Parts: sequence; C-alpha cells; structure tokens
Amino acid sequence: AEQLYKVTRKPNLCIAGGVGLNSVMNGKILEHGPFKEVFVQPAASDAGTAVGAALWVSICLLGLPRPPAMQHAYWGPGFTDEEIEATLARYDGRLTYRRVDDPARLGAEIVARGEILGWFQGRMEFGPRALGNRSILADPRRPDMKDILNARVKHRESFRPFAPSVLEERTGEYFTLDYPSPFMILVFDVRPEKRALVPAITHVDGTGRVQTVKREVNPRYWSLIREFERLTGVGLVLNTSFNVMGEPIVCRPEEAVECFLNTGIDHLIMGNFHVEKET
Repeated sequence: AEQLYKVTRKPNLCIAGGVGLNSVMNGKILEHGPFKEVFVQPAASDAGTAVGAALWVSICLLGLPRPPAMQHAYWGPGFTDEEIEATLARYDGRLTYRRVDDPARLGAEIVARGEILGWFQGRMEFGPRALGNRSILADPRRPDMKDILNARVKHRESFRPFAPSVLEERTGEYFTLDYPSPFMILVFDVRPEKRALVPAITHVDGTGRVQTVKREVNPRYWSLIREFERLTGVGLVLNTSFNVMGEPIVCRPEEAVECFLNTGIDHLIMGNFHVEKET
C-alpha cells in the first residue's frame, strides 16, 4: 500500500478481490496510512468482480453517469408483510406470531434481556456479511454470550469472534478509529476502557470487526441499537449472520423460520411480526 501511494500519490484507496475480506489488513492500512480514505467493496471476492465489470461497461463503454458512492449493500431480495405472514401461517402449531407497532423497540428489549433474536428485515445484504437485515442479535455486555451463541445456534469454532454493530455517531466512543465501516470489513481496536463493558464483541487481541450503522441508511436497525442504548447505556449490539455453520445466510422467510425452529434462537422478528415457538 505504501509503495502504491508513492507511485500514484492518490489520497484514496479502493480494495476489491478476495484479499479485501482480510478485515485486519484493511484496518491496519487505514490506521497507518498514508491514504486518507479507504473503501473496501462489500463483496470483496471473485463473486464481486461482476460489480466492477458492470461499472466499467456502464461508464466507460456506454457513457452513463458515474453512480453515487455505495452507501449500503442491501441489494438482495426483500419480502412484504403479506408474504411473510403467508409463510408464518404455514407453520401453525409450531409457532405463534403477532403484528407489533415498533419492531425495533421490541427487538432492543429482547436483546437487553439477554435473549437471542433473529432479525429479518428489508432486502438481503449483498456479500458475505450480515449487516442488520439477515442477522442474529445478542447482548454484547455478557461475557458468556459467545459461548451461548456457539452452543445454541452457530456451532462454530470457539476462537471465531462475533462482530459489533455500532451507531455510526458512537464509533469513536468504543473504538480507537472513528471512521465509517458500513460493510463490516474493517477491524478496529476496542478502546481499552470499553473492553470489559462489551466483552462479547471484543476479540482476544482487543479488536472488533466493526459495522457502523447510519440512521439514514438503515433506520430500523439504527433505531433498534439506539433503543438498546437507551435501555442499557451501550450504543452497540452483537451481530452475527442468520445461519448455522455450513449453511448460507437465510434469504427467504421460510429459511429464517426453519433456522429459528431448529436452533436455540429465542425470538424472531420478521418485518412487523414477532414470532415465538409453540411451547
């Protein structure tokens, strides 16, 4: 990166390709410079090269205007409340559900109680990270939450960390770098004085793979984290992908329901519906 800057003298660095999924490397490049801005494509892998190819054809061959900067990765399928309710109705006898007025507030209350929440909202994320639309959410304050999630839901290696989703305006309060990271593809140091407060998202080396959440980009997810902050004083939640080890992230409502029913997830909020298992 330093050599590239010496050759180009460009202040901005864009990273794509599989190496861009090395979020530790990305954070170090940003922290140590010399680039002022570092952008990492959210689907930084061979699959994501289609985005660059489409942009090149659009701008260079067809002469279309350059699109605005990529603010989010919510480009996948989305489902209406009617479609969600039709799916839920097929599981009569296995679950109960009700429509709620404020899913974000209810979700925050569930997480603040220390329970595990499946959160299924809007259009699915593009790329390998769950960014608050197909996520499992939990309380970052509990030192045992990583073990609980691995035992009851994820069934993955114990050394793998879970990520924080933090209100963008609170980033500098919890991490040593105050920089937007909407795609969960940068690793920052957790501030030493905050590590005991949020142990479930603090890796063994004192870092966290950060997703910053902007109100204008994902208002419902932002509202859940803001309500969690109102309840607990902590402006971030633990966020992991809505799946079990070896399975893709859930996309459709029925996939979310099956994952919910077959794991230890306590509650599911899909669109405006709160879903619980029959007891």
